[in-house]
Parts: sequence; structure tokens; C-alpha cells
Amino acid sequence: QVQLVESGGGLVQAGDSLRLSCAASGRTVGNYGMGWFRQAPGKERVFVAGINRSGDSTYYADSVKGRFTISRVNAMMYLQMNNLNPEDTAVYYCAATGRLDVTARTTAYAYWGQGTQVTVSS
Repeated sequence: QVQLVESGGGLVQAGDSLRLSCAASGRTVGNYGMGWFRQAPGKERVFVAGINRSGDSTYYADSVKGRFTISRVNAMMYLQMNNLNPEDTAVYYCAATGRLDVTARTTAYAYWGQGTQVTVSS
């Protein structure tokens, strides 16, 4: 089992920055690829960014490429979000996968955190 706890969400204005954190515990966290997903009200959960086990390979959704940066250090994963806009408003989830490659498929992630709310006002 892997336990994931997100933090860092909040209410910001358009153009602001925010950094989300995900604390992982349980099984050897270094054996898992990790990712960030988000879910806006009334919409399905979608992939935002992913990072492989060693942290040297990342992948981003087109909607956040160039604005968001995913990183990991030991048992922590981060999502640096810059130039936020109202379309980024959602609950953000961190997730862990046993896959070797970085994947955007929601079904590939076996472990999920409880989510943290990010709200961007215009």
C-alpha cells in the first residue's frame, strides 16, 4: 500500500503561482511513477503531469505545458503551477503507478490521494 496526501491548494488570482505537494508513505515510494490529475466540477478526472520513478522523465498535458512543472525528491512530489487561469480551477489529486514509463492513463494509477482544491479567480 502507498498512502498519498496532497497539500498546498488554495484561492488565487489569475496570473498567480501555486505549488502543490504530495507526501507519499508506505511501500518503497521510489518504485512508483507518480502523477497529478485534476477534476473540475461536473467533469471527468484528467491527467495533468507525470514523472517516472527516477524523476528524469516527465510528461505534461498540452493545457499546462510551459506553465506547470512536476518534480519529486525522495518521498515528496511537487507541482509548481505558474500563470494560473480560471480554467485551472479543480480538485488536484496525486497518484502513484507501478508502471515503468510515464503514463497519462487514469486506470494505470493504483493509489490516489484525497485531493486538494485549487480555485483561480479572474
